[in-house]
Amino acid sequence: MNLVYALVAFLLALLLILAGATRVGAWLIERRHPPVGSFATVNGTRVHHVHVPAGPGADLPPLVFVHGASGNLLDQMLPFRPLLEGRAEMLFVDRPGHGWSGRGPAVNDTPAGQAETVAALMDAYGIEKAIVVGHSFAGAVLGAFGVLRPERVAGLVFLAPASHPWPGGETSWYYDLSETPVIGRLFTETLAWPGGVMRLDAATACVFAPNAVPENYAQDAAIRLVLRPAAFRANARDVAGLFDFVEKLAPRYGEITAPTVVITGNRDTVVYEEIHSAGLARDIPGAELLWVENLGHKPDWIATGLAVAAIEKLAGRDRDLQNLARQLETRIAADAFGPIEACADGPPTPAPALQQ
Repeated sequence: MNLVYALVAFLLALLLILAGATRVGAWLIERRHPPVGSFATVNGTRVHHVHVPAGPGADLPPLVFVHGASGNLLDQMLPFRPLLEGRAEMLFVDRPGHGWSGRGPAVNDTPAGQAETVAALMDAYGIEKAIVVGHSFAGAVLGAFGVLRPERVAGLVFLAPASHPWPGGETSWYYDLSETPVIGRLFTETLAWPGGVMRLDAATACVFAPNAVPENYAQDAAIRLVLRPAAFRANARDVAGLFDFVEKLAPRYGEITAPTVVITGNRDTVVYEEIHSAGLARDIPGAELLWVENLGHKPDWIATGLAVAAIEKLAGRDRDLQNLARQLETRIAADAFGPIEACADGPPTPAPALQQ
């Protein structure tokens, strides 16, 4: 019996140590990555964002950028702002529960609710319509914008999106575990931070693979903010609920009337490009698919110029996006970075036979 008591005491002490280390780790992360923008309370949610006014010679409509899972507004702002500043009014948003935004009410547990919160932030700046740009998980947020709030959308740019139900509907085990009552809370308060720190570099390499991770990417984009317990739980809730949401929304993509461009790579190790990106190009009337050979899951960083050209085309400029995509392919053809053998990457996916 004494041995049992000793074991229980040891486990409790270990949990307390891990919980304390997690709290210190979260505090250090926040010290190193403070807010970079402003706060506004909209739709019952305290939203962290960066608003960039249009310049006097602006030639593009307002732009709204929505980041993917495990990210924050810096993941979109760092690559896009230097190329577009002065040309358009821009709004970079920490999705509810991510970065420095509060999670807000339960409505933000779905991409539709998050789209409503972003729309409410647009209202705060008097932005009636915008070209909305979104990466990965944000594909579902953009889909919700297009279907449920078409009056707010001047165009949609999907970057390596998650938008359709996929075989099995499975996600990484730690997302499901984080959503488990009691045990999930215990996990995120004790193990998610140290485990995430150990896995961060390898996971980042897989997200970019086969393309190179930009120098100091994780530090500059403040990726460790997602390892704080509350942010980790919000991220897990988003991802764990994604399948059910897109299963209901995807049949309505044919209702989207906004001009649309989808940019994807055939070496994506995170989402099934042949299901999500090809599905959007099939389902959204008039959507243009840019299928880029040897591009991974980060077109926002690796294909930024192509994405800017897509924005310009949606704004009415004459841009040969297919030719630009071929030029990008030439530039990245030899990329073979990251622990590709350890990433969930199958054979390169052939381009779908779709009419553009």
